[in-house]
Amino acid sequence: MTNSPTFNFNAIAVVHSPYKQKFAIPRQPGLVSAAHGKIELVADYSNIELVRDIEQHSHLWVIFVFHATQAQGWKSLVKAPRLGGNKKTGVLSTRSTFRPNPIGMSVVKLEGVVKQGSKIYLNISGLDLLDGTPVLDIKPYIPYSDSIASAHSAMANTAPEQELLVSFSEQASIELNTLASNYPELETLITQVLKQDPRPAYKKLNKNMQEYGMNLYDLNIRWQVKDNQCEVISINLQ
Repeated sequence: MTNSPTFNFNAIAVVHSPYKQKFAIPRQPGLVSAAHGKIELVADYSNIELVRDIEQHSHLWVIFVFHATQAQGWKSLVKAPRLGGNKKTGVLSTRSTFRPNPIGMSVVKLEGVVKQGSKIYLNISGLDLLDGTPVLDIKPYIPYSDSIASAHSAMANTAPEQELLVSFSEQASIELNTLASNYPELETLITQVLKQDPRPAYKKLNKNMQEYGMNLYDLNIRWQVKDNQCEVISINLQ
């Protein structure tokens, strides 16, 4: 048995994202359009020449490292959320983070290029990336070749149903108003994230009132859910 070749890559960029923890990140890109972030080019790659003409493309492929779960290794069989969270399937049949090589790919919308001193940023939206994610490569999304009309997936052929109906308590609404000047799309972001129902599949079987917390930007958001009713109860600075 021959050894497989080994490759070493440098990160060319890092992601600045509202998602500070893995919990509550949407399972696919584009599902939460109100999620805005930045890709910062780093080290020798912080050069405006690398992104010349990139704004001719509306969307980008981002190739990145699952850095938060890398140390946990990989599994040949994983539990896929779209299969109810209990049935196992082959890791290469899924987009699980627990891969032989912890590499992910995501499509994001390019909102613009910003140069601040020696720093180069790509403003993006619709991301599903954890804050601090290392980026290995960025490529343009080419609609005529990357969008295949005849493609299908028996496992996930349609977008997941948005199961939760989201509302805000009186206290949370007051806190939203207080934070509006610094976080103008916060209500939309929270609503879109929670509509995806980020709870683990086994938690959805519990019909009792459940309370959860998630971190977006530098905010701690507490929310409770029963059946398909979700209420945000507090929004506080950490």
